[in-house]
Amino acid sequence: MERDVPGWTLGELATLFGGELVGPADLRVTTPIPVDGVDPAGLTFAESDEFLRQAAAGGAAAVLAPKGATPVGKPTIFVDSPRTSFGVFLAMAQRPLPLAAGVHPTAVVSPEATVAESAQIGPYAVVERGAVIGERCRVFPFCYVGENCHLGEGTVLFPHAVLYQDVTIGARGIVHSGAVLGADGFGFTWNGQRQVKIPQVGGVTLGDDVEIGAITAVDRATAGQTMIGNDSKLDNLVQVGHNTRIGSHTVVASQTGISGSTRIGDRVTIAGQAATNDHITICDDVVLAGRTGVTSDIKEAGTYFGLPARPLGEAMRTMMLTTKLQELFKRVKDLERGKEIS
Repeated sequence: MERDVPGWTLGELATLFGGELVGPADLRVTTPIPVDGVDPAGLTFAESDEFLRQAAAGGAAAVLAPKGATPVGKPTIFVDSPRTSFGVFLAMAQRPLPLAAGVHPTAVVSPEATVAESAQIGPYAVVERGAVIGERCRVFPFCYVGENCHLGEGTVLFPHAVLYQDVTIGARGIVHSGAVLGADGFGFTWNGQRQVKIPQVGGVTLGDDVEIGAITAVDRATAGQTMIGNDSKLDNLVQVGHNTRIGSHTVVASQTGISGSTRIGDRVTIAGQAATNDHITICDDVVLAGRTGVTSDIKEAGTYFGLPARPLGEAMRTMMLTTKLQELFKRVKDLERGKEIS
């Protein structure tokens, strides 16, 4: 099915980006594509000589290239920052999911809920009593907004997002499909015979401009609040345990598991498949490399790696030493036998 996108001429884009066009000004492009993509209406970008060569051989209609670069033999807009200009083009080409104005007739909205007139609620969505849907919120089809949940101005719930109860999202939040906010925290106690479930009666609070990726889970607190600060971003497939507190401007990549009652500071970067022990604290301005396991508090800013987490330099030296274990083991055994070591 063709996209209903009129596109833009290279002349229009050159003016918008403040660039220098080499090629036909009336050539129309509609689609951002990778440098090795093939699309007769596609626009790509290249920043280095290697990528410029790929662009020259590729199937894009036109290229964004750095000013002063060698021409690539096809229509090119030379700009100060190809990556920045391509980012603008991505935003221009983005298509919002369709959602009609108002409340769809098939949506089930409690008479005890509050829905702003400018909000949009899609087919088969459910909004329970006590919920508040703020101005310009968009609730897509099949979402569930439970009792006493609050959506701040401009917040978006994509299809099949679920908010159990007592979830508060600030302004301009984004919750992607399949994400679950407010499910029970993982709390059980052994009574000598069986695992007894500990009631989870707290809530979840997200600040402004928080984004939650698809199929990510943020558990409700046992008591009190699980909290995520302003402008923090969680990738797809992230688990946030009960009573965790994540600061502002923090990013968490896919398949990371954050155990309950963890405290994570501001401007922290957590790469994929990292994990934390429960009840630990990670200070501000920390970077955790992929697959890092944090078993105790991190009190100093910096980059950490490994299991258990260690400062990056120390962790890399340790990793390099492990490649010599067989050699070292042999030397030790030879010494034990009294054999001369060269």
